[in-house]
Amino acid sequence: MPRIRMQVPGVDPKLLIKDAAKLLPDPSRRLFLRGSASLGALALLAGCDVVDGESAEALLRKISRFNDRVQAWLFNPNRLAPTYPESAITRPFPFNAYYGEDEAPDIDGADYKLEVGGLIDNKQPWTLSDLYALPQETQITRHVCVEGWSAIGKWTGVRLSEFLRRLGADTRAKYIWFQCAEGYSNTIDMPTALHPQTQLSFKFADEILPRKYGFPMKCRIPTKLGFKNPKYITALYVQNNDAGGYWEDQGYNWFSGL
Repeated sequence: MPRIRMQVPGVDPKLLIKDAAKLLPDPSRRLFLRGSASLGALALLAGCDVVDGESAEALLRKISRFNDRVQAWLFNPNRLAPTYPESAITRPFPFNAYYGEDEAPDIDGADYKLEVGGLIDNKQPWTLSDLYALPQETQITRHVCVEGWSAIGKWTGVRLSEFLRRLGADTRAKYIWFQCAEGYSNTIDMPTALHPQTQLSFKFADEILPRKYGFPMKCRIPTKLGFKNPKYITALYVQNNDAGGYWEDQGYNWFSGL
C-alpha cells in the first residue's frame, strides 16, 4: 500500500524552497529557482517529511546532486568566460583560503616535483623547470568566490588540455583529481579540464606566482567558482572515480560552474 505523505504542519514549501536555494552558490541558485528544477523540488517538498535538521540536510544534498547534473548538461565546452583589459585588474588581488595568509604553504621550488598518475602514459614527475618550459598563455579573467565577492586577475600558464596531451592522458576518462600541499584536494570533470581557458598557472601579473596565490602552481578555471581552482598543486591524477574535494565533501555544490 503506498505511503500517504502529509504536509508538515507549519512548513511553507515555497519558503523552504527559497531557504534551500540560499545554501547553493549563486549560479546554482538561479538554475534551481528556474523552471522544472524548482517545480520538481516544490512538488517533493509539499508532501515530504522534513521534520529535523538531518532530514533537511539529506534533502538539500539530493537537490545539490540534481543541480550538479543539470549544470554539467548545460556546460558548453566552447563557450569562453569573459576577459578584461589590464585596467580592470583588481589591485590588490585578495588572498582567499580557509586559513590565514601566514599559514599558506611555503614550498621550495628547487625541490618541487609535480606527481602525475592515473590514466596517462608518461608518469615521470615534473620539475618546475620542466613546467616553465611548456608553451604558455596569458588570460585576464574574473575569480568569483562562493562567499559573494569577485576579483579580476592576470594569470599565465599552460593550457591544462595541452599538459594532458603531453602526459598521454586518456581524455575519455571522467575526472582530474588534484592534491595540494596544504591538504586541500579537488576534482573536476574532463570537459572542464579540456576547456581552452582552464590553465595550470605559473605566474600572476607577469611575475612568478606569489606564495599567497598558490606557488608553485594553481589551476585557474574561470568557468568555475573560486573553490574549484586549487592552489599549491603537488599531484594530478586522471581517473574515472570521483575523489571528491575539501569543500565538496562538506556539502558544497560539486560542479559549481558559472
